Amino acid sequence: MKRWSRRKPRRRAWCCSFAIPPSSPELTSISKSPHKAQPFPKRSVSVPNSPQSAKSGFPIVGRIDPRRILSPGRVSPIDSDPTPSMSQLRSPSFRAPSPPPVADTAALDVKLKLRGKNGGSMVMEVDSEVLEANSEVFAGLIADCKRGGGGATMEVENLGVFSDTIELMFEDDDCITKKLINVGVFRCIDILEVSAGIMFTKGVRCCLKYLEAVPWTEEEEEKLRSLFTRFEFDDATTRDILGRLYLHDSVDSRPNVAQQLVRSITTSEDANARTEMKSLVKGLLCKSSVYEKNHLDLSKEDLFTVCDSCLSSLISLFEEASDTMRPESLITKDTSKPLIERISRQVDNINWLLEIMLDGQVAEDFVDVWARQEKLIKLHDVTSPMIRYELSRVSAILFVAMGTRKLQCPLEARSGLLQAWFGPMLLDFGWLQRCKKGLDMKALEEGMGQTLLTLPLKQQYVLFMEWFRHFSRHGTECPNMGKAFQIWWRRSFLRSSEAVESR
Repeated sequence: MKRWSRRKPRRRAWCCSFAIPPSSPELTSISKSPHKAQPFPKRSVSVPNSPQSAKSGFPIVGRIDPRRILSPGRVSPIDSDPTPSMSQLRSPSFRAPSPPPVADTAALDVKLKLRGKNGGSMVMEVDSEVLEANSEVFAGLIADCKRGGGGATMEVENLGVFSDTIELMFEDDDCITKKLINVGVFRCIDILEVSAGIMFTKGVRCCLKYLEAVPWTEEEEEKLRSLFTRFEFDDATTRDILGRLYLHDSVDSRPNVAQQLVRSITTSEDANARTEMKSLVKGLLCKSSVYEKNHLDLSKEDLFTVCDSCLSSLISLFEEASDTMRPESLITKDTSKPLIERISRQVDNINWLLEIMLDGQVAEDFVDVWARQEKLIKLHDVTSPMIRYELSRVSAILFVAMGTRKLQCPLEARSGLLQAWFGPMLLDFGWLQRCKKGLDMKALEEGMGQTLLTLPLKQQYVLFMEWFRHFSRHGTECPNMGKAFQIWWRRSFLRSSEAVESR
């Protein structure tokens, strides 16, 4: 029999006896005692302290380990599990490493029988004054026990967490904080749930203070968020924690964070930083993201606002490249970076925005926008091939997306896109092969052919004949759409002749 008591001047008594004690002379003599524990009248009281019953006022705590005996008072396990080994009985607890002094068993005046929700149980003989002073739930329960002259039965979900919480009642605030630091955030949230359920005010206050001062993992944050949906805590510390969990501003007053992030990326001049930020923000905004997007939603209007800015910059750069820039624009011309690098950066920005549009299924409007870029098309004709091919990188993304069925748009939009940018693509294909910049040329050839095949046969005829003439002169400098050409040929002539004969 091991006994512990509170240090003076506090009244604290601890006494534990295990059903099958370790082999020591003292414990052996106790286990061979012929006296049996006298039964006491049972008053069955269920102390709800789980999420299932939290809405009624009290929670039931997390996981169960019937071999973990950590509570103050005399504790006796009464479950019928096989004999645990000493290594199993050793588990992390709040106790100090040095053995406490021998208890004054006279202070242990109330018996509590704890029953685990999923198995396991223990009997605690506790100091009623400490429990009554710290918990309104225990104050009423102990009063009933004393009137009945016996014990009470309490059903809990996690015996270990419950006994840890009881033990904190025998400590001051500083000691509680130190012990919460030792067990960590995840266990502290469990203890907070039990403390709230049994109305242990000091425990709630210390847990909230500790949780507010430390960082959380995502798992701990979700666990804490779930707890705050089931309990209300009235404290300044609680407001600080809620401030980390929720954005309390009204929707109208929130800044458009996503638009600010996107605009910052498109105006960044550091290539490495821009690449890292693009990957980060796209991961947050994409449809398959695991993050909640309530505060990161990027509307189509926001995307097109930033995209229009990039297109305006691109037009100015091509005017500079073709020596057609207006005199008033020469004053503000940026010469900090080479012209080719500045053009490539704006095309990268447009393609990145286009990828976000494709993921959000709002890219069909951009097809019309790109098809109506008459000024860029004219500038393409008078600009050096080593620069103008950058424009065809944008067209390539659209052709691949339509050819692989990721982008669906009306016939007018497809027809307008091909009429505007099919010719420039044929001219720039050789440069695209030499400067791929991540572009899959086979996918581009396939996408162009498949997009052409979605047009009426008369329009296909015009474009395929244009391709055939260009291919015959330039060979590998031109996209190979032979497979799509054969499909067009069969549809136009072989099947048409068969249809005429059948008539």
